[in-house]
Amino acid sequence: MSEIKKAVLAYSGGLDTSVILKWLQDTYQCEVVTFTADLGQGEELEPARQKALKFGIKPENIFIDDLREEFVRDFVFPMFRANTIYEGEYLLGTSIARPLIAKRLIDIVNKTGAQAISHGATGKGNDQVRFELGAYALKPGIKIIAPWREWDLLSREKLLAYAEKHGIPIEMKHKQGGSPYSMDANLLHISYEGRHLEDPAAEAEENMWRWTVSPEKAPDQAEYLDLEFVNGDIVSLNGNKMSPAQVLTKLNELGGKHGIGRLDLVENRYVGMKSRGCYETPGGTIMLKAHRAIESITLDREVAHLKDDLMPRYASMIYNGYWWSPERKALQVLIDHTQSCVNGWVRVKLYKGNVIVVGRDSKTDSLFDPTIATFEDDKGAYDQKDAGGFIKLNALRMRIAANLKNRK
Repeated sequence: MSEIKKAVLAYSGGLDTSVILKWLQDTYQCEVVTFTADLGQGEELEPARQKALKFGIKPENIFIDDLREEFVRDFVFPMFRANTIYEGEYLLGTSIARPLIAKRLIDIVNKTGAQAISHGATGKGNDQVRFELGAYALKPGIKIIAPWREWDLLSREKLLAYAEKHGIPIEMKHKQGGSPYSMDANLLHISYEGRHLEDPAAEAEENMWRWTVSPEKAPDQAEYLDLEFVNGDIVSLNGNKMSPAQVLTKLNELGGKHGIGRLDLVENRYVGMKSRGCYETPGGTIMLKAHRAIESITLDREVAHLKDDLMPRYASMIYNGYWWSPERKALQVLIDHTQSCVNGWVRVKLYKGNVIVVGRDSKTDSLFDPTIATFEDDKGAYDQKDAGGFIKLNALRMRIAANLKNRK
């Protein structure tokens, strides 16, 4: 342990990471650098600075970074260019934040000369894998301290007792039992796990949801929204140019207002267990629907199908922590190449939990040819007799097999 003189801790300022901070000081006798990321979780982060100072952390060793624009621009948007969904439903709101946190942890290691990073992810979950795979990919020799895999504070009672013993402030909610859920939030989503939700047969309580109204309580009047795409990314809403983080913030607001983006899912964790979680991803749900709509008129059929074939593999890479892997980077090059023609606008209608595409167009890249697709007189643009030979050729192998079967 003596070889670790300084460690960078992913620090939220909450009970768990405050206990970890003190534990690192006591167990490893090392200098601690704290890193707190603003990913749009909607919480005041300055208290984390004050808590760190109270633990004796030097001011120059306290990093509180606003990463919202980088998060959406360099992680969320690239993921959505692939129409990424894990196991058919999950929009990967937690997963996609972890490689950015790992990147920033390593940046701070390099800046401060630290030998290790530390995080508060448990040994049961996916986040330990995502943080550590990212860290090793970016700095192979980095040492990682994962307290939940080392210490014996494996219950809430032990954590509270340790906190009281060492003078770590305990908020009233922890004294009274805390939130009934383990929550994680960023600009893309908010997730809920644990306690009441550990029974997969139990319906989530209505007062659990924080970002969205229930569809039953959503407005009775539909709302229309025009989204402009450039190279596969949304650049404006209703004609108003916005930055990536502004786009997602506004879509969350509108989607939440109309009850869009709720998900109740039992997913397969990387470590092998099944885990039930509930998610709110209102902006991401709108983005995904609109992106597929603009691709429907701008992407070649086989390119679109190839993307759909590769998407589950891409989703698994992100879910399992391989954002910084060579295979994800290679696949991203292909995905981004397909997006050079994904330009135009999509109009969606938001209504009681639904995102309904009602229009789309691309002045420069549309492959939709109305002179060919029309049900009216196409004036010879398409020769319908050509279809007969095409069908016979495609049926040939099946006709041969049927004839063989009939001769037996």
